[in-house]
Amino acid sequence: MQKIRFVLVFLLCGFSFIVNGQFVISGSVLDSSTREPLTPASVFCQNTTLGTVTNKQGEFSIALKSGGYDLIFSYTGYQTQTIRVKENSKLEVLMVKEDKSLGEVVLKNTFEVTDGLEKYGDFFMKNFIGATPNAAQCVLTNPEVLKFYFYKRSNRLKVMASDALQISNKALGYNLRYQLDSFVFYYNTNINSYRGYCLYTEMEGDDSLKRVWTKNRVKTYEGSKLHFMRSYYDSTLLEDGWIVDMLDENNDKKFNKVKDVYDTLYYGTLDSTMQIEIYFPRKVSITYTKKRPEPEYLKKMSLPKTVPYIISYIDIKESIAITQNGYYYDQKDWINQGYWSWKNVADLLPYDYVPD
Repeated sequence: MQKIRFVLVFLLCGFSFIVNGQFVISGSVLDSSTREPLTPASVFCQNTTLGTVTNKQGEFSIALKSGGYDLIFSYTGYQTQTIRVKENSKLEVLMVKEDKSLGEVVLKNTFEVTDGLEKYGDFFMKNFIGATPNAAQCVLTNPEVLKFYFYKRSNRLKVMASDALQISNKALGYNLRYQLDSFVFYYNTNINSYRGYCLYTEMEGDDSLKRVWTKNRVKTYEGSKLHFMRSYYDSTLLEDGWIVDMLDENNDKKFNKVKDVYDTLYYGTLDSTMQIEIYFPRKVSITYTKKRPEPEYLKKMSLPKTVPYIISYIDIKESIAITQNGYYYDQKDWINQGYWSWKNVADLLPYDYVPD
């Protein structure tokens, strides 16, 4: 395996400014053919509460805290675009109209399940929104936009949506606008994957309800993947209660403790791009020692009630870059099993969330 090597190259004063400051993304959103402004086009950062719309001239501006973000551009009848941002930029975004091809018509006529919501609705909710205590307090307010397709030959279910999903998370106090690209469940392996773009907005509530949301958010954050990414970035894994073990090279049933998670074999230090990189050549188990797993999880996984810690198992296909706010990429190269695979949309916090 190639070692990840980086050189720490930055000026102290410039580093301090970036960490504590903000950066601004501005620009315009136009039709790719006519160059007419598109308004009001939606502009938001994936999995955050940060978003805006374009003005009459198709212009936008959004201020972001230090970190990395996927900036999403969407407009009805046009293909959604994603641009990764981490520093001041002025963008010209040319949107392309969606092509309603014959292939989509064939797909609908051949594979769509006419009573899909009735047949697969609950199954989708449990595997997309989740089956956790937080998920029990989530409501999908527009289930009619869901479209279900079943492929008998490959024994898989695909779910798409004709409009953004509107999800009310009453456990954490967020309304979610989730543009679902697709959800796929593979019955042969009991593995699912989903892709989409989510914008969070804060729910309104009185002070007592806000205190409940604050408490639930902290509880959800502790031991989460977002928590782990930020701990790795801040070099506080040990202090924060994390243990990383890696599968033995010669024994696929044995995990050995990674003595130094900051060894250059696995870790690339903070560089001028203000991000770190991590890579493990074999499956790793990630243990969080400051929290016990929920009874619902133990029951789901048929584990004894005496299990003291939460453990997730991770395969990393390629090196993962992590930014200050816990955003990481490419996310498709990070595969969860164990505890984190039990956590779905209902247990996700926005990247701009900061515990009190």
